[in-house]
Amino acid sequence: MSLDPRRASAGDPLSAAIGAARWIRTAAAGDARARHWVANPDPRGRSALTPEPASLYGGAAGIVLFFLELAAATGREEYLEDARAGVRYLVEAGPGVGDVTFHHGLGGIAVALCEAGWVLGDGLAEEAAAAALDRVARAARPMDGGPGWSGDPAQRGDGGVVLALLHGAAMLRMPSYAELAAEAGLRAARLAVPGHRFGDCEGLPADAVTPGFLAGTAGTAFLLARLYGVSGDGRFLEAAHRGADFVRSVSALSGRRALVPHHLPQGRGLHYLGFCSGSAGVARMFVELYRAGGDPADLEWAERLATGIVTSGVPGRRVPGLWDTACQCCGLAGLVELFVGLWAVTGREAYLTFARTLGEHLAGRASGDGGGLRWYQAFERVRPGVVSADTGYMAGAAGIGAALLHLEAAGRGRRVILLPDNPFPAIPGMLPE
Repeated sequence: MSLDPRRASAGDPLSAAIGAARWIRTAAAGDARARHWVANPDPRGRSALTPEPASLYGGAAGIVLFFLELAAATGREEYLEDARAGVRYLVEAGPGVGDVTFHHGLGGIAVALCEAGWVLGDGLAEEAAAAALDRVARAARPMDGGPGWSGDPAQRGDGGVVLALLHGAAMLRMPSYAELAAEAGLRAARLAVPGHRFGDCEGLPADAVTPGFLAGTAGTAFLLARLYGVSGDGRFLEAAHRGADFVRSVSALSGRRALVPHHLPQGRGLHYLGFCSGSAGVARMFVELYRAGGDPADLEWAERLATGIVTSGVPGRRVPGLWDTACQCCGLAGLVELFVGLWAVTGREAYLTFARTLGEHLAGRASGDGGGLRWYQAFERVRPGVVSADTGYMAGAAGIGAALLHLEAAGRGRRVILLPDNPFPAIPGMLPE
């Protein structure tokens, strides 16, 4: 039986996701054949992001993934039609995208097209994904120690490109992508402490070191652990452990709780909780390392970080590391992903209970009316007065809706679509006995 979207409210995860879809649809641009969605359709509304209409982070690629998942959750064909229209836009827009990165360029577009091709049985989407990854591969250039694109080993840079290549290699059965990914990954594996960089993060001091996920050590160590799992090359596992050891060494410990500094040395006391630069992202690295190497101490560290989040007081109160944000990147949706995932890995009921608490809070803070649901937030911590609502995946309603769908799917045996930087099971396990 399918769920009628006209009867949905914000009272539960699935209903809130349907409400998000209703609002995203008001942002549609183009036509019924090929469609994308503007970042903020509110009258006089202003997006928190630089417009990237095709990107995974804030554009059509991420919204296509959300509509694919919503169709699976509700049985409604109309959401598949939304996804198909988005795919046609990506097929047409992709050749004009010059950025090769995962979140903002061709890497993420290719991932979305791979998933859409698999769900929809659309050969055109798979062909476009392969064409995008071919362009990524051709853009690689010789660097010291192997091929690369930007020289940045973090997931915002070459690390994310490598994850996209690995995803494409598996879904499109193209081993050449995995071979290039391994060659590029070895450049990062040769670093003394993989992934952290000095003076290359906007808004940070020139000598800052970032241990977090998108722009730092943890995300690169995640990638290296993934490469070990794919290739069996011990150099990747050794380097991943070096990165993890660095993160451990700079973290703040109190009993069973761990918190990671946003940057060093100046931000040692600033502990983000979200995905991009905080505990929710760093915990993913330790889970991936546990999957690759089987050391229970790595899973224990992921759980230490989870304890740090639980004991922080969120979602009942705002803290410096999780301010007025709801999104996947730095907000509550990223925490929902973590705790649903930890429940699926460990079977600990407390994680799912906390995920539901987060989900209820997240659904309850949505704004909306007959035009659907949206989430207003201060996306940038350093500019708390700038509040907006966006449609996209990492910073807006599509990603919030996806996290709520992953919560709703827990224990139902339904496959969810997880990005390549997510180490958790794609079918959140059945409820423990």
